[in-house]
Amino acid sequence: MGNKILVVDDSKFNRSILKNLLASDYEISEAENGKEALAYIEKNQADIAAVLLDIVMPVMDGIEFLQEAGKRNYLEAFPILIVTSEKEIDKVEQCFEYGASDFIKKPVNTEFVKKRVDRLVALYQDRNKLKAQANRQTSTLQMQYKMLQIQSNKLKESNENIIRVLGTIVEYRNLEGGNHIARIEKYTEILGNQLMQDYPEYELTPEKVHVIVSASALHDVGKILIPDSILLKPGKLTNDEFEYMKSHSVRGYDIIDQIATSWGDEYIKYSKEITRWHHEKYDGKGYPDGLRGERIPISAQLVSLADCYDALTNDSVYRKAYSCEDAYMMIKNGECGVFSPKLLSVLTKVRDQFEDVAKKLRDEYEAESAEAQAAEDAEETAGDEEHDEIDNLISSLKDLDL
Repeated sequence: MGNKILVVDDSKFNRSILKNLLASDYEISEAENGKEALAYIEKNQADIAAVLLDIVMPVMDGIEFLQEAGKRNYLEAFPILIVTSEKEIDKVEQCFEYGASDFIKKPVNTEFVKKRVDRLVALYQDRNKLKAQANRQTSTLQMQYKMLQIQSNKLKESNENIIRVLGTIVEYRNLEGGNHIARIEKYTEILGNQLMQDYPEYELTPEKVHVIVSASALHDVGKILIPDSILLKPGKLTNDEFEYMKSHSVRGYDIIDQIATSWGDEYIKYSKEITRWHHEKYDGKGYPDGLRGERIPISAQLVSLADCYDALTNDSVYRKAYSCEDAYMMIKNGECGVFSPKLLSVLTKVRDQFEDVAKKLRDEYEAESAEAQAAEDAEETAGDEEHDEIDNLISSLKDLDL
């Protein structure tokens, strides 16, 4: 905001009076009508401290000027004072509706005009300074917020990478091939999204479902601490061995408690719930704590159902895989323990999606396995050919008369 006063009046005499009144404190510019004034402002907006505007003018009058100035956002930059005679006073109200800041009646009073102009100029200058300061502060806050978002996203990505690595370690150590973790995550996601729609009382959100899905990869992390003699035993476990195997849920909880200090609160919360309670049953007959009904956190309930379905539809050391249809009926009939009626209702809705995931991931795993086997065979063939070349070279050297 500059130090120029723009006087807009078709009367040169009126412009001269105002110019003489204000010239000692301001640089004065003149325009004969609203159109000239708009052209001047367009080129010199930053230099203008205020506009003194007549109403009745040829080409473009004061009201038309105000309308156009409003469209161009000039009214926020500087004050506009209407200078009008007594007979035009009825138009002043209309000028205020279009954004005029004040008005002065003709004939003008010298001291009165100076004080009114000075006051409005000072007011707008202070307001614009505050606005600029607020804009700078807002810009700074937005930048800081973006930085926090970036840091939060990096932390989230780091958390998910750690979770995925831990889950993968368990998967390979437990000899659970066939994309076990990927299947658990996908089943949990499908169940969680449908539960969120059907039962809002659980207060799930897309963000919470995402964290639960990520944390589901850790459901069996406690198996890291189970001896190979039990974890990899090809036959049925003894009662003592089974009791020790069951301890993986508490051991997993303890692992998370020790390593997750830098994770976000929700990641810690859901990871602990899932690792400890994904073997609880709705009738209280699960382990390790015998929780019943809705005392079992919904995160653990979701992963429990996903894990059960996956276990049934894939081969184990004890038995061959059941069909998706058989697995669904076994779960519904309570043959694998009691699940929440609400979750069973959700499972019924998403069973086709489960079957699609099971088939898709099984096909992907088989294709990856075939590719890996082909690559391994190719390496062996290449190695055999290299050995043959070396043997031939040695034979050739032996034949030389050295």
